Amino acid sequence: MDLLDAHLIPAVDGVAFGLLLFVVAAGLSLAFGTAGVLNLSHGTLYAIGAYTGAELSDGTWGGLALGLAAGTAAACVAGAGLSAATAPLARRGHLAQALLTFGLALIGGDLLIQLFGADELPVRVPEALDSSVMLLGHRYPAYRLCFIVMAVLLAAFGTWVLTRTRMGAAVRAAADDPQMLAATGHNPRAVHTGVLAAAGALAGAAGVLGAPIIGPGPGTSENVLMLSLVVVVLGGLRSLWATFFAAVAVGEVQTLGVSLVPDLAPYLLFAAMAAVLVLRSRFAEPATAHGPEGPAPDPVARLRGHLAGRLRRRPRGTPGTAEAAGASGPAEAPGTAGTSGAERAAATMGTDRAGAAPRGYGHRVPKWIGRLPGGTAWRQAAPLLVLLVVLISLPALLDAYSISLAGSALALGLLAVSVTILTGYAGLPTLGQTAPFAVGAYATANLADAGWTVGPVQIVLSALAAAVFSAVVGPAVIRARGTTVLMITLAIGELTGAVVNQLKSVTGGADGLVGFPATRALWGGEGMLEESELYNYALVVAVVAVSVTLLVLRSPAGKLLTGTRGAEARMRASGHPVGRYLLVAHICAGALAGVGGSLMVTVQQYLSPADVGFEIAAFALLAVVIGGTTSVIGALLGAGLIVATRDWVAGSWPGHGPLLLGVLFVATVYVLPRGLAGLRGGNGGGNGRSSGAPVPEDRPPSAPAPNPAGKVSP
Repeated sequence: MDLLDAHLIPAVDGVAFGLLLFVVAAGLSLAFGTAGVLNLSHGTLYAIGAYTGAELSDGTWGGLALGLAAGTAAACVAGAGLSAATAPLARRGHLAQALLTFGLALIGGDLLIQLFGADELPVRVPEALDSSVMLLGHRYPAYRLCFIVMAVLLAAFGTWVLTRTRMGAAVRAAADDPQMLAATGHNPRAVHTGVLAAAGALAGAAGVLGAPIIGPGPGTSENVLMLSLVVVVLGGLRSLWATFFAAVAVGEVQTLGVSLVPDLAPYLLFAAMAAVLVLRSRFAEPATAHGPEGPAPDPVARLRGHLAGRLRRRPRGTPGTAEAAGASGPAEAPGTAGTSGAERAAATMGTDRAGAAPRGYGHRVPKWIGRLPGGTAWRQAAPLLVLLVVLISLPALLDAYSISLAGSALALGLLAVSVTILTGYAGLPTLGQTAPFAVGAYATANLADAGWTVGPVQIVLSALAAAVFSAVVGPAVIRARGTTVLMITLAIGELTGAVVNQLKSVTGGADGLVGFPATRALWGGEGMLEESELYNYALVVAVVAVSVTLLVLRSPAGKLLTGTRGAEARMRASGHPVGRYLLVAHICAGALAGVGGSLMVTVQQYLSPADVGFEIAAFALLAVVIGGTTSVIGALLGAGLIVATRDWVAGSWPGHGPLLLGVLFVATVYVLPRGLAGLRGGNGGGNGRSSGAPVPEDRPPSAPAPNPAGKVSP
């Protein structure tokens, strides 16, 4: 009883906080589970309501009612607008939605700051609620008790609407069978808009009512979004009551956990989230059935036979083409039986032997390139060579600050390439690659502080440390698919961030690390201090890392990985250890991210938690979507665009970097549906599909991806 008495107030605070999260998470769950929209701007909808309510609050009941009505209406309109914005992306997958909604969140956050200021706004509640009441011998704020009652009533009302009314039946039908809903005379598009408007209204109402608990200010939307995602993950998408109890549990962990186990509290929430997701994915056993067509030929064996046939027919001394048919694609193009290996390769790629442009892509390649030995290889190597020439010439064209930004872009680019490996080739979209990135960064900083300042040594040891980390967490990741992988990796990234903030002896905590010796390019050299020296070092390391990555992706090992993503059921049925392939890919991608982290520390000469936080993880994933999910060059260019927009372009408009980034993301998702790689007119998938094709959604671990990619985009 003494323990209960001592922690009664934190426990009740946890209930109030959890119920606030429930109101927000109910809207997020409705948008994702029913409308199918992965809304990363949901926290901004909460902020719209919170700012509006705080601005209209004057300490009277009328002010509270006016703020509640205005904030709910504003967020409802924003939700309906979100429905219109996401409508063109219905068939493009959750990554396109994430790019769009994250951009809208950045734009909305900047506009809110411009309208209401950068300081947290005070919230005035009616005098009757701005007091305390006695609760089991303790004084407790009356407003929070009132909020608890309102949230419980809202949960009951929402459950009744979804389960007992025609409106709820239409909403459920829109999620389960929109064709049947349309056959009954209802418009699924109107239901979709109504669902997102209702989700926005819930978030706005939560913002107004929750402003005295989580006040409107910088970082509010991100914090609310992150906690709401945890609630949705723990509660699932099936039951509003499950979301209710998950929200209360999260609220208790956030408040009572700090009171009972303060040392473990930073880890409890995301550790629980990761554990629940991993356990759920364990129940989904891989299926090995081939479907009604019966057993299918092994795509990898078919690939090997095709490659062997081409090698046997290749004239001595003549280089072969750099591309082979994909592991998930056909071994021969229709109508190519009896032709030579070069002719079949040209037919498979959609080209003729004279080097004409791929059919249907609207551009032409000079015929003399096709006449060169290995003309296809020249066409594919040309973008890499052009990019390399541009990167080499940058020090002669830019000032010192811009050169340092270019070095940072190379580091972020390697992180983005590691995300490409997992997202584009392994089919594991990730928001957690900043975890091995952080391991590599802090390893380099601590090595330098200990006197190990030789660059190659730092790179190798940092990559090794990141690879070991990825090997440890890999089994928890490779079992899941789709958005479940996003959430697991998000939890891993946030847990790593908590360790960074807590382990001050190694990471410096919130203050970060600075003042360690400069890196030396080679043994016996001097520490690099000039921006041009640091950039040239970063460029050499990035070129080597990207070259090794491309060689591996083009090797039989890379084809096995592509086949795993494109035809996992067949790969398993033919005896391939798919889990092992994915684990190796996860480890190698982690090592590459570790190299990127090492480069970032070398270029910046300091390291802070913000450099390895959620925002960087989101930027890396969005850079991949901007570039095209299977394009290595696209990932590098996407990272460069993000750094240039955030740090260089925004320099002429201080304080508006998020707004400019948001505009970049929104414009990219509409103007470049296949990413930057689509500008080449190529097909990063080798089978006529876009290199920017969306990563498959949630599906059983063995279900084939809807857009298998058969070749490696440079």
